[in-house]
Amino acid sequence: MEIKDNEFSRQFETMIDGKMLSVEYSIQERKLFLTKVNVPEGIDEEPNVTDLLKEIMEIAEEKRMRVMPTHPKVAAFFRKNPRYKELLPPGIRL
Repeated sequence: MEIKDNEFSRQFETMIDGKMLSVEYSIQERKLFLTKVNVPEGIDEEPNVTDLLKEIMEIAEEKRMRVMPTHPKVAAFFRKNPRYKELLPPGIRL
């Protein structure tokens, strides 16, 4: 999956079947707040959102950032993928 970090719109984006799947974010004090998941109609949500979030986690790891799951779909991703829980800030449990 090829993703783009659209810094102007503050979202990670990928195109699937000609439609844009995105995750909006903000960055504060080396923390990546994932605030909204936008899934267009006609896109199979489960595998595509999971794949996009995995790519975002890799970016966060490379940049040594913590991830704040402020959207329910992102929190659910962390619960289903314990490998990435090390990216949560200290004291955050899901």
